[in-house]
Amino acid sequence: MEEQIETKTDSHATEEHIETMDDYKEELEASFRRIREGDILTATVIAVSEEEATLDLKYYAPGIIKAADLSDDPDYSIMQELHPGDEIQATVIRLDDGEGNILLSKKEANQMLGWEKLKTAMDDETILTVRVKETVNAGVIAYAEGLRGFIPASQLSLDYVEDTSAFIGKDLDVRVITVDAQKEKLVLSAKSVLREREEEARSHRISMLVPGSVVEGTVESLTNYGAFVNIGNGLTGLVHVSQICARRIRKPSEVLKTGQTVRAKILNTNDNRISLSIRALEEMAQTDAQESAEAIEYSSNESATTSLGDLIAKLNIH
Repeated sequence: MEEQIETKTDSHATEEHIETMDDYKEELEASFRRIREGDILTATVIAVSEEEATLDLKYYAPGIIKAADLSDDPDYSIMQELHPGDEIQATVIRLDDGEGNILLSKKEANQMLGWEKLKTAMDDETILTVRVKETVNAGVIAYAEGLRGFIPASQLSLDYVEDTSAFIGKDLDVRVITVDAQKEKLVLSAKSVLREREEEARSHRISMLVPGSVVEGTVESLTNYGAFVNIGNGLTGLVHVSQICARRIRKPSEVLKTGQTVRAKILNTNDNRISLSIRALEEMAQTDAQESAEAIEYSSNESATTSLGDLIAKLNIH
């Protein structure tokens, strides 16, 4: 009986011993880990103050990043941007800051990793959201991945931008169009994103058009092969020269002029292009007129026949 009790006690002790080893697993791994100056580490934020952020490095000593070493962005706010639980990457600057902490810099990690991330973003055409910080000659400055980027005035909008100061403080969706780590050159574009979204919106509006329906528009321009007609809602359709009128013409200007209001039938919207026909409406009008004339003629013949029948009937009666 005593042997059985002793065996159970040993088994229980073994289980407790295994659990204790598991509890120290991270500490054991940390004991074999070696951190060196220049290493880029991924760490978890455990505390934030106005002066610094404290990081869990899964090491014997905690990590410290001073506020000045977090970003090149002059408007960067440590209290707004960092929160406990956030994961960040930072470079080891010193193994001991004099108080037993490992000193790190996110700015240096940005210089090494940021360019790689931005190169990948350019290759993948990833859309980034940045905030405009200041204006400079011929454009504005915004920060991406903690790095200073330039947005030319020509890449701020689909329209011409004269006053770039109106963009200060605004968030813009941009793509990376130039990235050069050696020259520390980063160029961003909001225009490419806006153009793509405008094209998507235009495609949607075109998809809502029904072939066979009639629209009214204004002649925007004339070419040798047809007339471009603005039908509203940012859409323009082409009336090919063969679809302007029933009679043969050499060029659209023989019949149409810029600024003229016309009605046209939608032929199709293939490949996101709107094909119109003024001629189709003329032919429809001619067909309607012919049918009306035939209807009148039929109605007149019917009246004449009825009158003659009535006359014969009357003669027979007498």
